Amino acid sequence: TRNMSNYRLLFNLGKVKNPIILKRGFSSTIEEWLLAAEHIIEAGNPNVILCERGIRTYETYTRYTLDISAIPAIKELSNLPIIVDPSHSSGRREMIKSLSWAAIAAGADGLLIETHFSPDNTVCDSKQTIDMEILKDIIEGNEKLLDLWNIK
Repeated sequence: TRNMSNYRLLFNLGKVKNPIILKRGFSSTIEEWLLAAEHIIEAGNPNVILCERGIRTYETYTRYTLDISAIPAIKELSNLPIIVDPSHSSGRREMIKSLSWAAIAAGADGLLIETHFSPDNTVCDSKQTIDMEILKDIIEGNEKLLDLWNIK
């Protein structure tokens, strides 16, 4: 996210053909985010995946605030896939399951979740890392949501 406004880097990412996950800066508007993606695309790489990971608000309980409204906004304004990072947006492992389900319900194309066999023993970000059992719950819940809407 710190490099979302590094236009030289964005231009150079446009020269590679690997998919690029462009995380939204915590103080960036949706328009700024899409313009950053456009720099990559115009330089030659159409394989951009947008990642909503929370924005800065006055709230202090969570690290950032997941901007759930960004998901349908991106779907309306662009054809780029959008994934959500509930781990970084909340900074709190106990919120990741609910935020994941909310993201899928809002139309996210996928999730980026910090997971570890022993979350308390991770090198960094242990407070926002879930274990495999919670990941399984998230996946099963998402499958139920998608089945409910008959989406494959």
